[in-house]
Amino acid sequence: MSGRLLVVGSINHDLVVTLENLPRAGETVLGADLVERDGGKGANAAAAAAQLGASVAMVGAVGTDARGERALDALLVAGVDVSLVERLDTALTGVAIVAVNLSGENQIIVAPGANGSVTAAQVEQAVGTAPDAVLVSCEIPDAAVAAAVEGASARGITCVLNPAPARSAVLDLARHAAILTPNRTEAAQLTGRDDPDGAASALAARTGAPVIVTLGERGALLRVPGRPTRTYPAPAVKAVDGALAAGLALGHELEAAVANAVAAASRSVATLGARAPLR
Repeated sequence: MSGRLLVVGSINHDLVVTLENLPRAGETVLGADLVERDGGKGANAAAAAAQLGASVAMVGAVGTDARGERALDALLVAGVDVSLVERLDTALTGVAIVAVNLSGENQIIVAPGANGSVTAAQVEQAVGTAPDAVLVSCEIPDAAVAAAVEGASARGITCVLNPAPARSAVLDLARHAAILTPNRTEAAQLTGRDDPDGAASALAARTGAPVIVTLGERGALLRVPGRPTRTYPAPAVKAVDGALAAGLALGHELEAAVANAVAAASRSVATLGARAPLR
């Protein structure tokens, strides 16, 4: 394989504040200084995959504002092809407001902005370029997500689907030979089961597709229909999707790709924000 990965998803500008305790409803709390970071689940995964050796193209949308230019510059520096990213003068670049407490728990509010303008037609055209693998996350419209998953399936292309934010519509899409990668909270939301192994088993049984549940400091677990659950311990996991998709695009078997992804992602937690060097 040539290692060509197409990432379909969001591109955001992150505003991050660390504080001692996350606020309760109606509560005002004081935090540390504001930190600005490049973000978006799609863009973060694309940057991670490019740093791990895949040839990555990003499909998404930003505004023509300064945040959009910064986001594209950051992807270019990471080695990501941004020629398939739309620049819109009708919408602002997406923004995520992130509050993080001292133990690493967070609250995130996303203003999608231009991410909400990614179209099925844009995605279909990109999938038609015949990449080796497709990675798609759900911070873009459902029609665009469906175009990525169904387009990859129709062409026999490996597809990784990150169901974040979690919504039931992704379960039907996962039947199109997609590898599903929820975190433990998303897995619980999709199944009603709090135990990650049980949730992974339920998801795999419903979709007939492999399920990887990320477990934060506990690493990740893999459930393939008809096989026992495998666990992959790690100090912490933040960027599994991009590392996983890079491995698959490069021709690695699923189990090896998961192990390598957890190892790479565990090195991404030394800095504040969702994007960090993985090499």
